Amino acid sequence: MPSNSTTYDVAIIGGGIVGLATAMALSRFGGLRLIVVEAEGRLAQHQTGHNSGVIHSGLYYKPGSLKARLCTSGRTQLYAFCEEHGITHERCGKVVVATSDAEVATLQMLAERGEANGLDGLEWLDPAQLREREPNVTGVAGLWVPQTGIVDYVAVAQAYAKVIRDAGHQIDTHAKVTDVRAVGDGITLTTSRGLKRCKHVINCAGLQSDRVARMCGVNPKLRIVPFRGEYYELVESRCNLVRNLIYPVPDPQFPFLGVHYTRMVNGGVEAGPNAVLAFKREGYDKFSCSPRDCLDMATYAGLWKLIGKHWRMGLGEWHRSLSKKAFVSGLQKLIPSVTAKDLKPAGCGVRAQAIEPDGSLVDDFRIIESNQFIHVLNAPSPAATASIAIGQHIAELATQAFAFVK
Repeated sequence: MPSNSTTYDVAIIGGGIVGLATAMALSRFGGLRLIVVEAEGRLAQHQTGHNSGVIHSGLYYKPGSLKARLCTSGRTQLYAFCEEHGITHERCGKVVVATSDAEVATLQMLAERGEANGLDGLEWLDPAQLREREPNVTGVAGLWVPQTGIVDYVAVAQAYAKVIRDAGHQIDTHAKVTDVRAVGDGITLTTSRGLKRCKHVINCAGLQSDRVARMCGVNPKLRIVPFRGEYYELVESRCNLVRNLIYPVPDPQFPFLGVHYTRMVNGGVEAGPNAVLAFKREGYDKFSCSPRDCLDMATYAGLWKLIGKHWRMGLGEWHRSLSKKAFVSGLQKLIPSVTAKDLKPAGCGVRAQAIEPDGSLVDDFRIIESNQFIHVLNAPSPAATASIAIGQHIAELATQAFAFVK
């Protein structure tokens, strides 16, 4: 085990799935000394450990965007990785459902995007064919997407960590970074487990990525704002309402996909999530609140501009958060027979959403380079699906930015 006097070639801040995938990609370069530092006591405790476990197809993303390219290649690599490492997963497919004639044009646009992103086997479904796929769903049209799957991303992250450790590299938990300083031609990280000296830093801090960037002397020109997604779960006797995954047609103005039904790889069916502003970056219930995080949001003009544009949508999401009846009403648009008695409270997740100063949501992945640093500033869904490809992309950036990588 390296000592605290060791100088690492690269320190990766963040032990979520993106940080681990980046370390795994870099571990394939011989001769490097790598360390991953994670603030929590276990890996994958935040976005990675609180998502719905969907392996996304790449249907939604603008062709040619970083999201589209990395999701498509990352999905294929993730399925292969799960097979190789014996990780339970299922390529179950999903249906995207237009519940009104007004949504058909958007559904057709999604089909075109999916084809442009290389998805084979997409099927347009009329109401009768939709019923054959999902007998309890009501809609005017549907799109069958066979590439979508489900997995436990914590298990995936743990497998990434094993690859990293087996290659001889270090992962420190309970190692929150509190200061970053350039010392000579190197960098010193002050962590809760002592000083870590390195030549280069890759910031994969997720919900804290903008703060870490500022700690490193970079103005990210955006702010991370947390949005909490709240889930219900179907009671066991009603899980037969859902065969695969059932999604609504999303509002193209927003990166959120709307309340949907997701079979989980370890059993059960989740229903949700909504998307409400959270008052703490790691706030997983309605009463979580951080004065620091609230002050950051209250003083950020970009958030107020976003609220000014989309306050009606925000009120609707809060209504679903505070009213189970309203949440059920949203779910009934897809499966009319669902009732409040069919649902029990489930977990929550927090999405690290980057917002520009003008109030626009950062839609694509945002990765920037600065001297001895690479910063991953926006990597929400489908980052878990795309994680292997994101790690490889960052490793490629390192070959250009960090002279030692050959």
